[in-house]
Amino acid sequence: MSLHPVTLNAPVPSGGTPDYGRAIALRRMALHYTELPKYLLAPEVAALLHYLPDWTQHGLVNTLWNTGARINEALALRRRDFRLNDDIPHVVIRTAKQRRTGGGRPQKGKSANRVVVLSDADYVREMRNLFASTREKFEVDALTGEKRAMPVWRVTDRTVRNWLKGAVNQAERDGVTFTVEISPHTFRHSFAMHLLYGHTPPKVLQSLMGHEKYESTEVYTKVFALDVAASQNVTFTLPVGDALQLLRDNR
Repeated sequence: MSLHPVTLNAPVPSGGTPDYGRAIALRRMALHYTELPKYLLAPEVAALLHYLPDWTQHGLVNTLWNTGARINEALALRRRDFRLNDDIPHVVIRTAKQRRTGGGRPQKGKSANRVVVLSDADYVREMRNLFASTREKFEVDALTGEKRAMPVWRVTDRTVRNWLKGAVNQAERDGVTFTVEISPHTFRHSFAMHLLYGHTPPKVLQSLMGHEKYESTEVYTKVFALDVAASQNVTFTLPVGDALQLLRDNR
């Protein structure tokens, strides 16, 4: 098994983004660019998770949020892929090709897996409790007779979408609305943006996201170009009297 562990250079601030109002304004500006990702902020994810009281549903969606996994990657996770009791808790996410072949050496220069550090203690505790209440299940390959561990969540992408739709509808009945359309992939974008808000270097984010090309990661950093521009407070208006005097003095 080829593993490339990655650790974050800077921790995600507790309590989510430091300035929620500014983060909302930044996202509202970014929505004008149709190619930029649609994401949730930490308080919004916390609210949505509240409306997923079922352990199985909550655990899967929280895994999407804490790992940035694609939905097909998350649905392929086995219990043994979670290393919750190591000194540094982490999860091993297998590539699509590795899952299809069941092993073997990856192509030169490419890892068969990526490792995401689980830095949120509450999430690690949740997964420990989830696994303590269930037993790992196995299946036997009909052709080879090989015994294989089954995924933790044996559901489909459509099922997860229905879970999220139900949570959004329940939230709306309580007067809680979300301005972003929510799908399983929304949490991958949200994971990336949350790490950038936590000052994670883009190159580190690229590894955590499993992007082969940096251009795929760069789309998230474009959102912060708006924030940088807004923070400069560059003015273009000068007092006319000062301008005229300056020109006279420098003839």
